[in-house]
Amino acid sequence: MNDFIRQLAEITGPGFVSGEPEERYLYSMDQGTMPPVSPDAVVMPGSTEEVQQIMRLANKHKVPVVPMGGGLVLSGLTRALHGGIILDMKRMNRILKVNPKSRYAVIEGGASEGMLQAYLKKHHPELKHSMPDAPPIATLAGNICIHGSGHLSVLGGFHSDMLTGMEVVLPTGEIVKSGSCSVSTDWFARAPLPDLSGLFLGWSGTTGVVTKLGIRLFPSYAHNDMLIFVCEDADLMPDVISRLTGVQVAEDMTPWMTPKPEWARGFLHINISYGAHSKKELTFKRNLLQASVKKYSDQKIAGFLPMPPPQKSRFLKIPSSDLVTFADLRKGGGFEYVGAIMAIEHFAEAYRAGLNIARTYNVSYSMGARIIGAGHAMMFFYAYAFNRADPEDIKRAQHALEATNTAALEIGGIPWKSELPAQKQIIDKMDPGTFNLMNKIRSVLDPNHIMNPGNWEK
Repeated sequence: MNDFIRQLAEITGPGFVSGEPEERYLYSMDQGTMPPVSPDAVVMPGSTEEVQQIMRLANKHKVPVVPMGGGLVLSGLTRALHGGIILDMKRMNRILKVNPKSRYAVIEGGASEGMLQAYLKKHHPELKHSMPDAPPIATLAGNICIHGSGHLSVLGGFHSDMLTGMEVVLPTGEIVKSGSCSVSTDWFARAPLPDLSGLFLGWSGTTGVVTKLGIRLFPSYAHNDMLIFVCEDADLMPDVISRLTGVQVAEDMTPWMTPKPEWARGFLHINISYGAHSKKELTFKRNLLQASVKKYSDQKIAGFLPMPPPQKSRFLKIPSSDLVTFADLRKGGGFEYVGAIMAIEHFAEAYRAGLNIARTYNVSYSMGARIIGAGHAMMFFYAYAFNRADPEDIKRAQHALEATNTAALEIGGIPWKSELPAQKQIIDKMDPGTFNLMNKIRSVLDPNHIMNPGNWEK
């Protein structure tokens, strides 16, 4: 390994590779419950060409490679389960191009959500992109590759739906492009070509290293507002969500349920964000949203929460800081959640399952969902905070997570960005033909089995 590290240093320069125990420890874990696994070395490439050389070297010597963006996935997907190297993409963080007319940006694989947000505010204030509720250092490539979602997901779907093209270095060192950028100098869409992007979305870094990508942008409105709809009956939620999304003016819709503060206990809230170019248009959209659920307001079984303008600023903040505050509820920096992708008609089942699991395992919890598209699906999340310095607290959270994954699959959902135990649960329920095809694809793209081995395996 010392000789291998020396060869890596010849590619990136000695300041961007390390096999020292301090770095190996820092890269052995994330904030979730999965136990630490130390890599043999860490390397930070600065260009696509350097990634290509690293992959060729690793493939030649059959050294495992684990690509990493912000390291915030929470479910242990960037642990070096079979040793080898962590490929930290943070140096490759440039915003390469913004097309204001066709509304897309081209960025490097290590560019963060906060970097693009700041760049657009400075150079293109008329544009914005969909931000997840994560720290600003989370990478766009990482979020897209795990089918993430954000504050424009009602408008644009999953972040992977907003992808317009990719440049990827394969495990064997070849560079490939998908989407219009494979034919044109423009990165406007994945259609009408065969969509090869799916070979790298949802695979947990087991098929290649994303070095560049195109992402859709959206208008940044001069006027922004939000509503909070409240009810007590979980069985009403699918119809409420369907009605609110049906008018197609909301940008984001996030139901949330939490036992604290006390005034929120037992209620189901839906935050609905929307924007407009003028105050008249904003009022029009608000009226459409309110009219869509007038049936429930008239019956006085649900309604909109009065919100003074100063109070709205907290809810309009992008990204939201509420999840970060909850993440350290138990102190000790431990936090993980199951985000189960499922159809909205399962909302009540998912909510009741979460309440039962929280009671059974005595864990600090928060629940919620992000509505995707015009109610096509939702990411229903069960969040558990724990104290990393308390082994018993970690065990409780692990048991709760396992029970939640089981419940989500039984309901008909699929755990999102699943940790190793959940991957195995998914594979057990997966159509055998699907899993066999996944293995065939990996064997072609990665003949020496070096890409994040241990993930998506029985």
